[in-house]
Amino acid sequence: MSAAVRPQSPRVSVHCLSAALLAALALAGCQSTGSPADAKADAERVDKIQAPALAEAAPADAASNPAASVPLALPAPPPAPPAPAKPQAIAPAGAVADQRLEQIVVTGSRVNARMQAKSALERRAVTSQPASYGYAAPAAPPAPAYYSQPANTEKYAEREDNPVQRASEQPLSTFSIDVDTGSYANVRRMLNDGIRPPSDAVRAEEFINYFDYGHPAPASRAVPFKVSTELAPAPWNAQRQLLMIGIKGYDVPKQTLPPSNLVFLIDTSGSMNSPDKLPLLKSAFSMLTKQLRPQDRISIVVYAGSAGLVLPPTAGDKQEEILGALERLEAGGSTNGGDGIRLAYATARQAFIKDGVNRVILATDGDFNVGTVGTDALQTLVADQRKSGIALTTLGFGASNYNDELSEKLADVGDGNHAYIDTLQEARKVLVQEMGATLLTIARDVKIQIEFNPAQVAEYRLIGYENRLLKREDFANDKVDAGDIGAGHEVTALYEITPVGSKATRLPPLRYAAAAPAAGAGNGEMANLKLRYKRPGEDRSQLIETPILRSGERAAASDSLRMAAAVAAFADALRGGSQYDGWGWEQILGAARGVKLADPWGQRAEFVRLVERAKAQIGELKPAAKVAVSE
Repeated sequence: MSAAVRPQSPRVSVHCLSAALLAALALAGCQSTGSPADAKADAERVDKIQAPALAEAAPADAASNPAASVPLALPAPPPAPPAPAKPQAIAPAGAVADQRLEQIVVTGSRVNARMQAKSALERRAVTSQPASYGYAAPAAPPAPAYYSQPANTEKYAEREDNPVQRASEQPLSTFSIDVDTGSYANVRRMLNDGIRPPSDAVRAEEFINYFDYGHPAPASRAVPFKVSTELAPAPWNAQRQLLMIGIKGYDVPKQTLPPSNLVFLIDTSGSMNSPDKLPLLKSAFSMLTKQLRPQDRISIVVYAGSAGLVLPPTAGDKQEEILGALERLEAGGSTNGGDGIRLAYATARQAFIKDGVNRVILATDGDFNVGTVGTDALQTLVADQRKSGIALTTLGFGASNYNDELSEKLADVGDGNHAYIDTLQEARKVLVQEMGATLLTIARDVKIQIEFNPAQVAEYRLIGYENRLLKREDFANDKVDAGDIGAGHEVTALYEITPVGSKATRLPPLRYAAAAPAAGAGNGEMANLKLRYKRPGEDRSQLIETPILRSGERAAASDSLRMAAAVAAFADALRGGSQYDGWGWEQILGAARGVKLADPWGQRAEFVRLVERAKAQIGELKPAAKVAVSE
C-alpha cells in the first residue's frame, strides 16, 4: 500500500465488513420466514461467516501495512459510532444464490464521519467496484458542491383524457379508486418555480383528492367506509350535471393505531445531494419519527450503488438513535433501487408484526440506474412482495430527474399510496396530519362500477382516473388488484353527465342507432353505483350498492362540489383547457373564492394563489376545438 493510502481503523473496517456481509446474505437468498428456528439458523450462518472475517480484519491490517503510520493531509475522521446490535440474517425473495461477498459494497450511504474525508471521491465513484478499506487522498479536493443534473429528465406516463361515452352504447364505467396526491404537490412545485407543468404531470383525480370535502364518515369500523353522492347542475353548463361520489374511511385515532413496523428505504445516490432532496427527506422522516411509540419499530435501509442496512429494527422510543442515524446519511454514487427494495422487504419480514402496520416507505428523487432498472421488472418485484402483507408507500423529492411514472406505479402495485414532498408543510400533512391514512389500510382492492340508465342519461364522462380504468369483468374478479383506502382517507370521483333531452350533447347522432330504451324511464334512477372492497387479511370482496335518483338532484351545487369542480377545471386548464365549455381562469378563481368551507391549513387559499400564478405564467386559455369522444 502506498503512502497515499491510509486504511480505516479496525473498528471502521469491521463495521463496513459487517454491513457488506449482511447485504451479501440478503442477496444470497437465505430467506427468513420469521420462525424462531429459522431465525436461530440465520444467526448461526451470520456467525460462521463473520467470525473468521472479524478475526482477520482488525490487528492484521495495522501490523502488516506500514502505510498505516503515515499521516494524510486530510482531517482525521471522528471515532466511528458504536456498531448496532447484530440483526438476524435477512434475505430478499428472488436473490441470487451464488452472489460473491466481494461484489457487495455499501456505497453512497456513508455517514458524515467518513464522507468528510471521502466525499470528493465517492460522489464520482463507480459503485460496482469491490469494497475497499482505504482511500486515496486527492491532490486538491474540490470545494463541496451540490449535485448538478445535466438536463431535465423527469418522467411522466403519457395519457389521454377520458372520452365522452354514449350511455346507450357503453352503460358501464369501471375503475379502481386512487388516494394518491403526488401530482398536485409536484405541479405546485413547478408553478412556484415559474415552470409550466407538462400536461402528463397533471392527473385530475390527484388534484381533486388533495382536498377535504367533508364527506360523511361511517359510524363504526364494521363497514370501513361510507359512500355518498351529490348530483347538481355543472357550473360551466347548466344543461349538464355533475355527479360527485364521495368515500370516507373510518378514522382511527393516532393513539389507538396498531403497532407499526416501518422500514425507511432511502435513496442516497449522488443526485440526492440537493437542499430539496436528502436534507428535506431527513426533516420529513424526523417528523414521522417523533410520532412513534415504544411499541413501534423503525428500520433504515439505504441504496446507492448497492443496498445497506443502516439501522436494524429499533423501538420507536429510541428516538435519539433513530434521528442520529438519519442525520448521518450522506449522498453519493449511482442508484440501485432494486437491491434496496429487496433488502427493505427482507428487513420488514424480519420485524413483521402480526395484526400490525407493516410498511416500506420508499423516498427517492428519480430513476434506478443500476441493477434491476426496468419499470416492468420493478413492478413485478413489488407485486410479489405485497403477498407477504407488507405495503409500499412512495414519496417523491426534488426536481430535474424525478421519475413520477415509476413512483406512482410502484405504489399502485405495492398496495400503498404515492405522495410528493416539496415543502416541510407537505411533509407534515402526509406524515403527521394524515399519519393514520398514510400507514393503516382499512380496505383493500376498492373498485367502483356505475351503470348509467340510458333512459335518463344520454352521455357521461369520468373526470380523471385514466390510468385506473378496469374492464367490466374485472369488477367482480377478486384476483384483480385495485386501490386501497387508509384510515380516515377521503376519495372523490366526478362524472360530467348530459341528461336525455339536453341540448348540450357532444356526440353526433348515429344514422343506424336504435332508439333509447324506454324501460326504466319513469323510475327516476339515473344510475346504479356498485362498490367492492376487501377487509384487510381477507380474499373475498364485499359488495355495496347505491341507486342514484334524479329526484336527488340539487338546484345548486354545494360548497364541496363547487370546490371539486374548480379543482377539476384547474387541472384541465393546465392540460390545455378543452373540456369545460370555455371556462377560463376568472371562472375558476370565482368558483374557488366563493367556497365558504373552513380552511384550517390554508390549502384552499393556496389553491387560489396557484391559479393566479398559473394565469400569469400561461396567459389566456385557448380551448382546443376538438373534444375527445368515444369511437
